[in-house]
Amino acid sequence: MSTRRGTIGDVGTVDEQHLRDLALLRRVRDRIDREYAQPLDVEALARGVNMSAGHLSRQFRQAYGEPPYSYLMTRRIERAMALLRRGDLSVTDVCFAVGCSSLGTFSTRFAELVGVSPSVYRRESARATEGMPSCVAKQVTRPVRSREAAGRSDVA
Repeated sequence: MSTRRGTIGDVGTVDEQHLRDLALLRRVRDRIDREYAQPLDVEALARGVNMSAGHLSRQFRQAYGEPPYSYLMTRRIERAMALLRRGDLSVTDVCFAVGCSSLGTFSTRFAELVGVSPSVYRRESARATEGMPSCVAKQVTRPVRSREAAGRSDVA
């Protein structure tokens, strides 16, 4: 992004616009964090901050390192991991509880981020986090893309 300062006739500087854009992106990220289980798509998120979907995606990726849909799916998988650790819901119930409408897409994305399928995670996670405070279990079991998981030794 350019750091050119505005001239006397400009309404604001490029830096001020960048700060306004970052505030809008924070609103989008916060909405995803709050409403992850709702049917959200990039177009709806963009409409909420008066941006085009393409512009939102580019700006979000630049600010947070991943596009909004990927961020949304990561939040859903994090919540799914917590529900699967509880052990009282089936994989299908967890899929729908976190806002996914396709069990296949959910399972594929889960395996990409966590490194194992949801059913394997559910079976193995109870042992891996037994006796851990929930705040520690959440940090230890935070999902990472499977290419990153290959280097982890603590995959639960």
